[in-house]
Amino acid sequence: MHAVMMTLSRALAMLGGVVLSALILMTCLSITGRHIAAALGSDAVQSVAPALAGWLLGLGIGRVFGDFEITELGMGFAIFCFLPLCQITVGHARVDIFTSFLSDRINRWLRLVMEVAFFLALLLIAWRLSIGMSNRMRTGQTTYILEWPVWVPYAACFGAAAVAALVGLYMVGVRALEAAQNRDIIGESGEAEH
Repeated sequence: MHAVMMTLSRALAMLGGVVLSALILMTCLSITGRHIAAALGSDAVQSVAPALAGWLLGLGIGRVFGDFEITELGMGFAIFCFLPLCQITVGHARVDIFTSFLSDRINRWLRLVMEVAFFLALLLIAWRLSIGMSNRMRTGQTTYILEWPVWVPYAACFGAAAVAALVGLYMVGVRALEAAQNRDIIGESGEAEH
């Protein structure tokens, strides 16, 4: 079961990485295009080569239309894509100043409590995203500039959050077994121990 959950988490993280890389590339192109367009429209270039500047601007050199909206929609999805892998590999930030002095048994029970809290938070997020998606579908809301339907990114984020909640539920089960049997199955490193 761990291999299935790990594969699912990694696949979703890779998808998030592809989306994040595409957003980075688009942002770089948009910023570069904006600067080139400003330079082509400057008085200096217009006085030296107005025909060339006009031709290049006519090709569409400039910022990516709707770049802020695309970034906003894509970043939310990418973040949700990374949550399952972070959950299953114990990648969340933590401060263990006080828990390092506790016994392994108590730490296993604390990990279970934290996994339950994470699972409940992920479940709440997924549930609220499903409600938001339903509302956006019902109202037909679109983005301001690109006029894309807003329910689509909600659906994508909901799907990723649902996978994160599923992985969170799996981790609750693993931590419950660890606490009940007083032994590490996944442990602190996030890798399954056999």
